[in-house]
Amino acid sequence: MNDFMLYLKMGLFHVLDIKAYDHILFLIVLAVVFGFVDWKKVFWLVTLFTIGHSISLTLAAFEIIQIKVEIIEFLIPVTIFITGVTNIFNAKKISKTKDSVNLFFALFFGLIHGLGFSNYFRGMIGREDDKLVPLAEFALGIEIAQVIIVLCILILGYVLQNMMKVNKRDWILVTSSIVVGFSIQMMLDRVFW
Repeated sequence: MNDFMLYLKMGLFHVLDIKAYDHILFLIVLAVVFGFVDWKKVFWLVTLFTIGHSISLTLAAFEIIQIKVEIIEFLIPVTIFITGVTNIFNAKKISKTKDSVNLFFALFFGLIHGLGFSNYFRGMIGREDDKLVPLAEFALGIEIAQVIIVLCILILGYVLQNMMKVNKRDWILVTSSIVVGFSIQMMLDRVFW
């Protein structure tokens, strides 16, 4: 049970760590286009991100795939930037329809984020033979953290849109623009060539 809590907490705090805010920013731009009425799409958003990052996390943990850390660390803010810019250009359409390309981004970009998680995971597990159980425990911690972040964004969006009468389009535009600004700085800080 102690190992279970250890790896679960490591996954949880890896995402919720303010120093690792890139994961938080990505979840913000993914979730900002949704509301509680879109609970089925929010479920699929978290599920698809889970599938994406679990595949690459598993492949990297078992050393089936290896990509330089510098490349992954640069690609993570690129995924944030692309998602945020897509939100900005589609804010008017997104605010009126229920379609969202963010579900695709959750799956595809989840693969890249899983590789980012894998660097941390490999560092903490080392060369142990039994990787599957700690991997599942670590991934569960990541999922709990994702749900916390997505719920916070949905609650904040609900309060702003329903109680403070902020337009959904404006909520998407402002939030995505702020996150894009952070992602640009992160890309510049992580240039590897």
